[in-house]
Amino acid sequence: MTNPVFQNSPYFGENRKGGRTPAGYPTYPGYAPGSGTTYAQPQQGYAQPQQGYAQPQQGYGRPQQGYGRPGGVEDLERAYGGPAAAPADTGRMTYDDVIVKTGLVLGVIVVAAAFNWVVMGANPLLTFGGAIVGLVLGLVNAFKKEPSKALILAYAAAEGLFLGGISAVFGAMYEGIVLQAVLGTTATFVAALFLYKSGTVRVTPKLTRFVLIALVGYALFSLVNVVLMVTGASDDAWGLRTGVEIMGIPLGVFLGIFAVGLAALSLIMDFDAIKRGVDAGVPARFAWSAAFGLAVTLVWLYIEFLRLLAILRGSD
Repeated sequence: MTNPVFQNSPYFGENRKGGRTPAGYPTYPGYAPGSGTTYAQPQQGYAQPQQGYAQPQQGYGRPQQGYGRPGGVEDLERAYGGPAAAPADTGRMTYDDVIVKTGLVLGVIVVAAAFNWVVMGANPLLTFGGAIVGLVLGLVNAFKKEPSKALILAYAAAEGLFLGGISAVFGAMYEGIVLQAVLGTTATFVAALFLYKSGTVRVTPKLTRFVLIALVGYALFSLVNVVLMVTGASDDAWGLRTGVEIMGIPLGVFLGIFAVGLAALSLIMDFDAIKRGVDAGVPARFAWSAAFGLAVTLVWLYIEFLRLLAILRGSD
């Protein structure tokens, strides 16, 4: 998987630690090697009845007090016939946990974005401050082995302030662009989920390598482009994205479509990592890690849509 949120967790993915027992069976939460029940093999010479032990001994043939009473049998039957413990009852992560936690994280992002946009009027300090704090907290949360609810929600608040600020700026420049970006992000999320659930797109080692290489290449291009814009080597609004054209179409259009597709594949890989975590019975607290990973990918997807639509509007 390429999302560092899942890649650095010992509980998600195929290579998680202690994923299987020595016999090849999946482990369960709290499993420790050697803790299972072992059965001894009969030793030579002990199978023959020994003299004096075959006779019934006095007092051992009578039923003992407390055993065989109807109440004990009823308790056993009640326990046997009762419903099996659900994953939530055993402290394991479920899909419902991931959905609820993801909803909370996205809700904080939306509220913070609305606060900066509507209440604060896209305050530059909150916008750039949110970008810096969001970047730092994003890296911290991505490389933490154990999830932190407070840090994840703090990341959501900071990222929301940043998104609210830039959305207000783009919305003032291009009418309706924010709604288009939101719809595009939502449609891509639904499409990625459908393709994964239907089995149309499967996460394979080859796909993982492709996405990883593509992400590294795209990140390097974006870094070079930012340097060219900051140093003044490129005076176009989007640097090389609009300064270079292919058959009269800005390079940024092709890159934007490519980035959206890359983000969609990242979503599919996130879904697969979450499924592996649920199947492995990871602790319920890691639902926060799953929610954070999905939020990071969705924020990236929204920004890519916003930039792609801006480039398309600007080239009209």
